[in-house]
Amino acid sequence: MRQTMIALAVAASLAVVGGCGEKAKQAEVAKDTVKAEESMAVTPEHASNLLLAEWTGPFGGVPAFDKMKLEDLKPAIEKGIEISLTELDAIAADPAKPTFANTIVPMERSGAELGRATAYYGIWAANMSSPEFRKVQQELAPIWADYESKIYQNKDLFKRIKAIYDQRDAMDLDAEQKRVVELIYTQFSTNGATLEGEAKERYAEINKRLAELYTKFSNNVLADEEGYDIFLSKDQLSGLPESFVAAAAALAEEKGEKGKYAITNTRSSMDPFLTYSDNRELRKQVWTNYYSRGDNGDERDNNAIIAEILKLRDERVGLQGFDNYAEWRLQDRMAKTPERAMELMEAVWPAAVARVKEEVADMQAVADAEKANITIEPWDYRYYAEKVRKAKYDLNSDEVKQYLQLDNLREAMFYVAGELFNFKFTPVKEGSVPVFHEDVKVWEVTDKTSGDHIGLWYLDPFARAGKRSGAWATMYRDHSTFDGKKNVLSSNNSNFIKGAPGEPVLVSWDDAETFFHEFGHALHFLASNVTYPTLNSGVRDYTEFQSQLLERWLSTDAVIDNYLVHYKTGEPIPADLVKKIKKAAKFNSGFATTEYLASALIDMKFHTVDPEGIDPDKFERETLDKLGMPNELVMRHRTPHFGHIFSGEGYAASYYGYMWADVLTSDASEAFSESKGGFYDKEVAAKLVKHLFAPRNAVDPADAYRAFRGRDANIEALMRDRGFPIPEKKESTVASKN
Repeated sequence: MRQTMIALAVAASLAVVGGCGEKAKQAEVAKDTVKAEESMAVTPEHASNLLLAEWTGPFGGVPAFDKMKLEDLKPAIEKGIEISLTELDAIAADPAKPTFANTIVPMERSGAELGRATAYYGIWAANMSSPEFRKVQQELAPIWADYESKIYQNKDLFKRIKAIYDQRDAMDLDAEQKRVVELIYTQFSTNGATLEGEAKERYAEINKRLAELYTKFSNNVLADEEGYDIFLSKDQLSGLPESFVAAAAALAEEKGEKGKYAITNTRSSMDPFLTYSDNRELRKQVWTNYYSRGDNGDERDNNAIIAEILKLRDERVGLQGFDNYAEWRLQDRMAKTPERAMELMEAVWPAAVARVKEEVADMQAVADAEKANITIEPWDYRYYAEKVRKAKYDLNSDEVKQYLQLDNLREAMFYVAGELFNFKFTPVKEGSVPVFHEDVKVWEVTDKTSGDHIGLWYLDPFARAGKRSGAWATMYRDHSTFDGKKNVLSSNNSNFIKGAPGEPVLVSWDDAETFFHEFGHALHFLASNVTYPTLNSGVRDYTEFQSQLLERWLSTDAVIDNYLVHYKTGEPIPADLVKKIKKAAKFNSGFATTEYLASALIDMKFHTVDPEGIDPDKFERETLDKLGMPNELVMRHRTPHFGHIFSGEGYAASYYGYMWADVLTSDASEAFSESKGGFYDKEVAAKLVKHLFAPRNAVDPADAYRAFRGRDANIEALMRDRGFPIPEKKESTVASKN
């Protein structure tokens, strides 16, 4: 079922490593499912399509990224879907009494061909999109939706799943097997499996239309990112750091504008420009381009698409008896209800907004002292915040950047992984593992003690045309043991601006934290120790916890002392500069928290109101006004380009999850800081891996956190982290169940 779910996601998948459970029981299950396997056999008519073929080569087989051809993609997806549905139909038609062995196990095994094809699809979608691919993507959208509907509306298949679910306590199932059954049953029951007649047909129609809208939304945003480059002349570079200028020059030359300096319409380019550029009009232009993506009143405007998405989502969950989309979405999340998610956000919001007012006052004072004759606007926030940082803490972000070399940060992450997880990262021989772009590098991951192979880690670090903005983690292959050991293939992807030839890539402290964050996802994949593929699925308001937690190791002494060296002199970062960094750790927390929470609150509000006749732009403005959103900043992701919630459903009504996970992060961090060995305490690290990384979704997240900490997490640690006042005592735990 895991391969099937990867295909349905049509995106980066989560993954596993290792295996647990009784070998004898696994052998017995394998024996009992021979008949089911035989009934699922499919003639390999697809053997000539590379995208469906078994992966060959080293490390248990790897994707042939260097040989993939776009013309093979649509036929591969269509054939993969056909094979997958044939496998599931065979399971559904089995006349034998439903058992874990003859139903759940073959479902876990199903969809392998489609899973492989989807790995290639994901590369084109996220890392190297093109107009040609987007045409194929649009054609495939309704096909994906039909496939999903056929799975969840397979009445005979669901009947077998429900029979096992209803008898799960009476069956001889271990804890993992019972969890698999519960997760699969919930997945079906919450996705329309219980519907009949017209409701069932309408559900399928809605899914098909939503798939088309999601694809169109994301392609519109990508087109606006590619279509608004700004090319500067030398006299427009005042204030910009040398490293940024060199990278902008190299990028302009790559785009055919030699002698100029390119500012692209992505966060990795926008953010440093707004921080350092002295040219206020240019700052406004760059800011406007970025925050207007999908909102320009042209053929790529996303507002009508959003309105339709909201209406269709509301109608779809109404068919299942839910009052709103958020209620449906959160039923299997840690928060459980929209009310609990809102309770957390509303507890933090007043303190965040109050801190923004303080930050703006400090910035306005600097602007007034300079006789700038301005009132702070959103395109001024980063620029004047940097001036305040220098004045208050004598801390220059560009000075810090000189010690943050991308290659060194990568090695620092490897060090942390070695200390906490006992992992070793070794570069593979150039050319021995196929890659889809020359910038992609690959490392083998092994156990430091035993030398056992765990998997591969791919790194695609640089921005380029056709690559979606931001940073993310991807999984090409899950690692499970119920059906023979499979080694994990994981990837991290970023959009750093490549430096001039021969020059190191220097990044900001925020970007370094993001680098560690995404690596945390990869470690979560690599450290997993579950038997069945479905157990690699994630709980959205929990899966960000592990990655957010890893950010904390960037500021540990072991990383600072050994990996932060000046890119020219090689000298270690001065102790007084480190003190300034740590002293300023809570600086600008109002901005960071408020821009995030504004997006999370808007997301939840969108999905708890009646969407009939909704005007997304107007709704955004009026809701923010009611919340008391400061005028000097905007949402981190404005609605027309809020891909987390409108290019798919992964974070829809769930963007609050970053805050939920951050409560866990802050609380878990205190477990390390209070320990004898600090952030490298072996005992706490072992509990971290055992309870919070290895189980994936084999254990309820609330139970897993209690096993690590001995109690639920609460909001106080988060407020301390951000320098906010602690709210009055009331129900503020985030791990407990209803």
